[in-house]
Amino acid sequence: MHTPRRHALLIFLALVASVAAMPAVAGDRQFALQVANGQVPENMRVLRVTQGDSVRLRWSVDRPLVLHLHGYDIEKRVDPGAAVDMDFVARATGRFPIHVHPAAAAGDRPREETLLYVEVYPR
Repeated sequence: MHTPRRHALLIFLALVASVAAMPAVAGDRQFALQVANGQVPENMRVLRVTQGDSVRLRWSVDRPLVLHLHGYDIEKRVDPGAAVDMDFVARATGRFPIHVHPAAAAGDRPREETLLYVEVYPR
């Protein structure tokens, strides 16, 4: 025998189950990153996103740099006075360094340094 209360409870449980089965919606994540003296602020040294997110890293620098996001194989040259976007969809999970390559003069061997990490967590 189904009472109205039991019927309402069954409908509620069915709705909860259907919402839990739906995939989570990916987000748009944007980070404004200022590199000064070869560093970003300490609170920006680890960027956390979720798998499936569309990520935009907007870079501003005080001297010419080449930035390389390992694992996604994205490289961008950034010059002072112009913001440059590094866009990607966070498909691969893990911890990925962004290395900075100073623009080297002819004959100089550029040094590769880790500027920050992008951590991509599973959905």
